[in-house]
Amino acid sequence: MFFSWTRSLSHRRFSSVLFSQSSKFPLSRSSLSLIAFLNSSMNSPLTSPTETLPSQRRSARIHTMTSNTNIQASAVSVTADDEAGVIATTTAKRKRVSKEVAKGAEAVILSDLSSLEDVENPPPKTKKKKAGTKKSKRIIKTVKADVDEELDEETKLKKARKPRKPKPEPVYDIPDVERRETKFRGRLGYACLNTILRNKKPASEAVFCSRTCRIDTIKKNGMDWVKDLGRKNVQDLITMIQWNEDNNIRFLRLSSEMFPFASHSIYGYSLEYCAPLLAEAGALAKKYGHRLTTHPGQFTQLGSPKPGVIQSSIRELEYHCQMLDLMRVGKDGVTIIHGGGVYDDKPGTIERIKTTIRDVLPQHVRDRLVLENDELCYNADDLLPICEELDVPLVFDYHHDALRPSSIPPAEIIRRANAIFARRGIRPKQHLSEPRPGAVTIMERRAHADRCERLPDELEDVASDVDLMIEAKDKEQAVLHLYRIYGLQEVKHESLRPPNVNQTKETKGRKSSKRTKKGNVTLDEDVNDLEGQIEGEDVLNLEVDDGGDEVEGALEEEDEGQK
Repeated sequence: MFFSWTRSLSHRRFSSVLFSQSSKFPLSRSSLSLIAFLNSSMNSPLTSPTETLPSQRRSARIHTMTSNTNIQASAVSVTADDEAGVIATTTAKRKRVSKEVAKGAEAVILSDLSSLEDVENPPPKTKKKKAGTKKSKRIIKTVKADVDEELDEETKLKKARKPRKPKPEPVYDIPDVERRETKFRGRLGYACLNTILRNKKPASEAVFCSRTCRIDTIKKNGMDWVKDLGRKNVQDLITMIQWNEDNNIRFLRLSSEMFPFASHSIYGYSLEYCAPLLAEAGALAKKYGHRLTTHPGQFTQLGSPKPGVIQSSIRELEYHCQMLDLMRVGKDGVTIIHGGGVYDDKPGTIERIKTTIRDVLPQHVRDRLVLENDELCYNADDLLPICEELDVPLVFDYHHDALRPSSIPPAEIIRRANAIFARRGIRPKQHLSEPRPGAVTIMERRAHADRCERLPDELEDVASDVDLMIEAKDKEQAVLHLYRIYGLQEVKHESLRPPNVNQTKETKGRKSSKRTKKGNVTLDEDVNDLEGQIEGEDVLNLEVDDGGDEVEGALEEEDEGQK
């Protein structure tokens, strides 16, 4: 029993050493042979001194696999030719043999392990410093950065969206016009928007001067964003002035929405931030001899019984005057307003209008102020006495006078109005528009037609030197249309667009609720009914088609700002 335990212990000791190290280092062939011998001896049965072994060859094969180095150890055959007969071995002799084998195995294994450790952990080598190493690294980094930058630029160019090819201009069929003659040689103009520039494709290239927003957008995006809208509007105004010059149009009404909410009680702002750009636009207009005017909307009420509405109206007029002043526009740059509402007391309202103009308006605002007769409340009979008393010019509107005629003949009104212009040193100005074809009711007749077909007869005698604003839906096309009819200016064919053959009579304004049995009312009844509806600031919600300046629902915006 002692011999068996000793042999087993010796074998386990060296086998464990071998296998623990074989996972780290590759072993020599002699070590592998020794492992096979020990394992075969350990697994073979113990023999007694009297035990006999058969006369045959025994072979043992052991396969050892290391996990990290993937080295396979081939099995080593260990052979022993035993002589026939009985081998008598004492316990002391077996113990001595086991010790000798163990010593030899340990020496071989330690020799292999020491050599492998030297290979795995070689002595550190001293690196020789090369001259210019840091400089070379800096150069490499610089070159690499330049290459990366060039690659990024190439990638961006590849990913950049290819611009769309501009679509060819369509070929328009422009119908001929009926030719007429006139002695009129004044300037024709249009209001606020150029249809050709506005409808340019793609939409990003559209040119217009009425970018606007709502108060909620101001709260969200901030004042700088709103001011940038005004800057873009002025930039496009310069483009419009140049287009007008190229097409012999030298009279233009500026949009009241050039600077959104500039006159608001809370979100208002000065136009000084855009002074250089406004001066550039004004200089271009002056260079070409163009006339620029403004027309604040229907919410400008100088006769309101509410002081807050009057103050808001004055701020609106001051905003328009500041825009013209920064453009360095002279006296001909007038600001035109209507009389406004009657507030159930027309005589009292007229007195408030006179008081506001005479005693409340700042002088620079009054210097540009001009009144215009309208089709609902104040005709020339009502306004001409105010204008002559306060020396405020009157712009005569032919269309409005046809809808709400004055007792004074148009020729007489024009003569007296021109006298005020002359005293003030301002070139006379008038408005021309026509109702849409087929219009019958007052609301239908108020809406402007796409174009005008003829000039008024009064222009032949007393108004040959006035500037005539054409208030029509087709804007610059309406001016070019009259140029062709009367031969006033040369017209470029590429600037012409065909007229709309199907003009609608529908309007967005307030319809009269009063109807006769047949569903129609006379002109006088319809006008009287409308007058009865215009009370207080209700006139602010009427959409008056006056060249695109009026803003429907402006009173709601003002009320929101005052809360």
